[in-house]
Amino acid sequence: MKEKTITDQILKYLKAQRCFAFKEHGGMYSTAGIPDIICCYKGKFVAFEVKTEHGKLSNLQEVIIERIRQAGGVAFKVTSIQEVKDILEKVLQEK
Repeated sequence: MKEKTITDQILKYLKAQRCFAFKEHGGMYSTAGIPDIICCYKGKFVAFEVKTEHGKLSNLQEVIIERIRQAGGVAFKVTSIQEVKDILEKVLQEK
């Protein structure tokens, strides 16, 4: 499955959950390494870097994910909508 297809599925699911979510489109005016999907779910900042099953994070993406976590947010590499569902369920349990 293509990364774009996975991203579209995740965004559709997130919006159905009534959370604020958007796709970060990289470009010359954006910050490099920002995860693909940014959302606010039940008051928690959550970011997802979407990859295919065999996709790997770049060093910069790993650094950005760690910086988000250090700031109190939640950030993960995901390869499926099921991973997103599992992560959001865990986020709710932490409140």
